[in-house]
Amino acid sequence: MADSGEQALPPLLDAGDPAIFTVHHPHGRSPFVLLADHAGQQVPATLHDLGLPQAELDRHIGWDIGIAGTTRALAKRLDAWAIEQTYSRLLIDCNRPLASPTLIPEVSDGTLIPGNAGLSAAQRQQRIDAIHAPYHARISAELDRRREAGIPTVLVMMHSFTPAMNGMQRPWHAGVLYHQDTRFAHALLQALRAEGDLVVGDNEPYSVNRNSDYAVPVHGEGRGLVHVELEIRQDLIADAAGQQAWAERLERIFRTLQPSLTR
Repeated sequence: MADSGEQALPPLLDAGDPAIFTVHHPHGRSPFVLLADHAGQQVPATLHDLGLPQAELDRHIGWDIGIAGTTRALAKRLDAWAIEQTYSRLLIDCNRPLASPTLIPEVSDGTLIPGNAGLSAAQRQQRIDAIHAPYHARISAELDRRREAGIPTVLVMMHSFTPAMNGMQRPWHAGVLYHQDTRFAHALLQALRAEGDLVVGDNEPYSVNRNSDYAVPVHGEGRGLVHVELEIRQDLIADAAGQQAWAERLERIFRTLQPSLTR
């Protein structure tokens, strides 16, 4: 029950807003499971684009450019269960723990987010309940199903990164990210570098920890699953041709590594 004097918030999502996630290949036979936490850039109609012009939502701050198409293409090639989250990371970042200061950022890469300024605890909780919690509940339900059915599972957290940040150019074509479990990460790092045409970051341009990330600590390490977080530079997957090329490359590498990851 609301405290005296506290008014109930209007619903965050209405009938005209899209579903918070899309699952691809729900009966996929691959051991690989693909998560795309930052695939979408939608904002509920009630929040009026968080007070931002569309050009800001189209930037890397609004979503992981190119990762939705890359994830879909890779999932199709592998016949892999995949999930993409629909809403902008500026609304709520589904790869952040609930205590993270960047869960609902007020500023991102120099851009003020008017719709995130001065939120009440109730408004923050509403976004968690409407977006973050059900998205991760759906992932957990699939991982539970696979465990109970004895289906091998290898988690891949799919992300993309901007070619320049804070005035610095990033030389990597891709980055392999991990925390404590290196089983998949070290094998993937070696395989990508062996391609001969890639500069691949080892925990670059980001690193993973329990304070800054959600999927690796909770879905990967928390369940003891073989996993990796993969970052692809956004200019390489900004169009369909780039997305298909990376999906083809990753399919080939993943199939080569699969026997050692699932034994």
